[in-house]
Amino acid sequence: MIFKVFYQDSKAEVPVRECTNSLYMEAESEREVRLKLKDKPYNIEFVQKLEGAFLEYEQEHQSFELEK
Repeated sequence: MIFKVFYQDSKAEVPVRECTNSLYMEAESEREVRLKLKDKPYNIEFVQKLEGAFLEYEQEHQSFELEK
């Protein structure tokens, strides 16, 4: 499954929509995504499972790149 993760670069900052970043990650569950990113300094706002038309839409953009 592919997930889109919305995050802030720092856990110390208050989440601001204009500063939200995103990345794409392949994992079996949302929990696995969070465990993989545990050591990063990210403040994870939301993890969204992508499938069907949503996944196709995201794959059409240049910014679509899976994190390893």
